Amino acid sequence: MDNAHLVQPLPHERAAEARASAPAALPRARRRRWHLLLAPAFGLCLLAGWALVARSGMYAAFIVPTPMSVAERWWGLASDGSLIRHAAVTLREVLSGLLIGVAVAFWLGYWIAKSRAVAFTLTPYLVALQAVPIVAIAPLLIIWFGSGVASKVIICALIVFFPMLVNTVIGMRSIPAELHDLLRSLEATPLQTFWHLELPAALPIVLGGLKVSATLSVIGAVVGEFVSASAGLGYLINFGRGTYDTPLVIAAVFTLTALALTLYGLAAWLERLLLGWQRANGTP
Repeated sequence: MDNAHLVQPLPHERAAEARASAPAALPRARRRRWHLLLAPAFGLCLLAGWALVARSGMYAAFIVPTPMSVAERWWGLASDGSLIRHAAVTLREVLSGLLIGVAVAFWLGYWIAKSRAVAFTLTPYLVALQAVPIVAIAPLLIIWFGSGVASKVIICALIVFFPMLVNTVIGMRSIPAELHDLLRSLEATPLQTFWHLELPAALPIVLGGLKVSATLSVIGAVVGEFVSASAGLGYLINFGRGTYDTPLVIAAVFTLTALALTLYGLAAWLERLLLGWQRANGTP
């Protein structure tokens, strides 16, 4: 007679077996939820430290204003529409410069990666252009193209150009030669090779350059507005600095930060959207 059914595990043994058989994904999911709280918690600590310094009496109110005074200044700007108006000007410059700079950089980077003649011809000049600080040539661009939107767009395009160019070249050159040989053996056209091999293979590195360029584009627009502008968030910062309106300066800086984070988030979302096949294949 089989007595195996008479041997039953004790309650604590059943609990141990259940814990041992629980999927490992549950602790990882809990850790991810905790990780989501780290950035807000750190931000609250910085805010508390700022408030303590502002209320300590070590600095005058116009040097280190309280977070509440900055929030009130920001709300006042948002209520009368001036913040939206100036932010719209900066956003137009940023998006236009980002689009132009990324498109030109990708096109040039592709040909530099494909042609040694193009690489040897253009690389020294492109590196020399990058070596010159954008602040040094911004006044020249204002003189040549005027103080309107065009000069700001050019400055923004120049500052996002080089990171996108470098990432495009690295991405295209990282494709194994064997894959090009395979496409040639299949008699693929250059367009088919680009669309089915080169673009998908280089896309992870290219999108990394796009995320860097998205944040730098805000810097480019503000540099142009610092030199000469009658509108924009950079103009607000200049105006606040000249009038010792520190809450205005900090409010404009926070708005610029939110704009840069939004652009970075959109680039990261585009990366997840276009590279979903990597996660589906188990690529981290």
